[in-house]
Amino acid sequence: MPRPRAPSATSEEIGGTEEQQLQEQELGSMYDYLAKIILLGPSGSGKSCLLHRFINQSFRVLSSQTIGVEFSSKIVKIGTPPNGKRIKLQLWDTAGTERFRSVSRSYYRGAAGAILVYDVASLKSFADLPTFLMDARALASPGLVCAVAGNKSDLADPPPTANGVPVCMEVSALTGDRVDELFNRLAGIILTKIELGEIDPDDPRSGIQYGDVAGWDGIGSGSGSGTAAAAADDGSLRRRKKGGTRGGRIVLSEWADVFRPPGSRSKRCC
Repeated sequence: MPRPRAPSATSEEIGGTEEQQLQEQELGSMYDYLAKIILLGPSGSGKSCLLHRFINQSFRVLSSQTIGVEFSSKIVKIGTPPNGKRIKLQLWDTAGTERFRSVSRSYYRGAAGAILVYDVASLKSFADLPTFLMDARALASPGLVCAVAGNKSDLADPPPTANGVPVCMEVSALTGDRVDELFNRLAGIILTKIELGEIDPDDPRSGIQYGDVAGWDGIGSGSGSGTAAAAADDGSLRRRKKGGTRGGRIVLSEWADVFRPPGSRSKRCC
């Protein structure tokens, strides 16, 4: 007895499926705002591996030293429908070595946000961050938003806070631990400032551009919104009282005072 044939899809059903897939692809590439983000920090802190983990959700086994800059982008979703927004992060991985810094500094201009990365196992890499921060403030947008990330948390033994390294947010490019949270948190802070009117996308210096949608309905790619705390700098360091720096430089003691380890009594971090 012949086996009954399953009913074949009609041309209308096939056409409808293709149209739906095309619509999902188009929505997946649309966004409300474009934000330029720069990754800063000393050589060897793992900036390239961190960016690769965020973009590709995998660890970059072989990673050569960055010369100049490397560029990537990804759309993240912030909030929930119908009021959620899609932010396209334009991510610039900059060189950390001094001989390439003159090249990478030119890409700081017009940045809306910066992620300062250091190695949790290296106090020196943390001590080098103020120089990168001062360069970014001098060249990026006036309302630059910063987050500080201690990378390589998988290598920290004992925990970095016990080593005297003040951690604002521990991440691991190797395991992926809290990497998405870091980028999503920074995007969320920028979006909040836009909605509060503190950042004006119409200002060419803001590092923000309008996208092609006014909202999203849950369709498309992107990472979920992170809720973990990250150290955010809204420019308050610029308004520190006179005498807060030595010779125009932010010294480690002041840096540690602003970014305290989790669990500290100070409320100045996050």
